[in-house]
Amino acid sequence: MAGDRPRRTRDARDAAEQAFKTATTKPAEPLPKPPSLPGAKEMVSLRIDRDVLDFFQADGPGWQDRVNAALRKAAGK
Repeated sequence: MAGDRPRRTRDARDAAEQAFKTATTKPAEPLPKPPSLPGAKEMVSLRIDRDVLDFFQADGPGWQDRVNAALRKAAGK
């Protein structure tokens, strides 16, 4: 008999739909953190052409600072 089976409650379906939405919704991306110290350098990996690297390394130590200065100038800062 159909009366012997318990009916599904709407609450269970609503809970399942909410769980599905939660599982498939992309969480908000966190805001980027500002550097802990003003003017702190950030370590990055950068691919540049060999001739460009040779140019900056030709004058010896300090080539990374020279690259940074050139990038800063190109950025208009």
